[in-house]
Amino acid sequence: MPQIPQTLHELTVGQLSARSGAAVSALHFYEAKGLIGSRRTSGNQRRYSRDALRRVAFVRAAQRVGIPLATIREALAELPEERTPNHDDWARLSHAWRSELDDRIKQLAALRDHLTDCIGCGCLSLETCVLSNPDDINGEKITGSRLMPERRAASRPPASRKPAEDTEDCC
Repeated sequence: MPQIPQTLHELTVGQLSARSGAAVSALHFYEAKGLIGSRRTSGNQRRYSRDALRRVAFVRAAQRVGIPLATIREALAELPEERTPNHDDWARLSHAWRSELDDRIKQLAALRDHLTDCIGCGCLSLETCVLSNPDDINGEKITGSRLMPERRAASRPPASRKPAEDTEDCC
C-alpha cells in the first residue's frame, strides 16, 4: 500500500492561520507557550500537524470563556502527544473549569454592584469605599489618602534633620 507523504498532513503557519482564524503572531505565541507544537523543515520553516487545528480551536474556545493560558496548557499536557482534544476531553475539562468560572462570575457581580453603589454616592471615601480601599488595614485606623505616618520633623532638633533627598517617606 502506498504511503501518503508526511507533507500532505502538515500545514504551514499561513495555512494554519487561514484555517483556524488565529493570527500568525498568535500561533507563534501559542507555540512559545507550549500550547501547540511544530517541526522545522530543512529550510527552518514551521510545519504543523493537522491536529494543531483542533488544538488552536480548543485554546481559542477556552480563552473566550476566560480560562487562563497556563490552565489550558496544563489541560493539553494531559493529552497524549499528537492527539487532538475530542468531545469527551472538552466535557471533562469544562466540568472542572465550571466552578472556577462560577466563582469569577460571583466576583465580577460583586464588583459591579459595588461600582453601582460608588457611582450612586460619589464619595470615593478612602475609609469606606471597597473599590478605592479594598481590605485596607490602615483604613480602620486613619482616613485619608496618606499611607505613610505623619512626619514629626518639626519636633526634632535642627541638627538631626536629614537633607530632603535622604528622607525615607518621600514619594
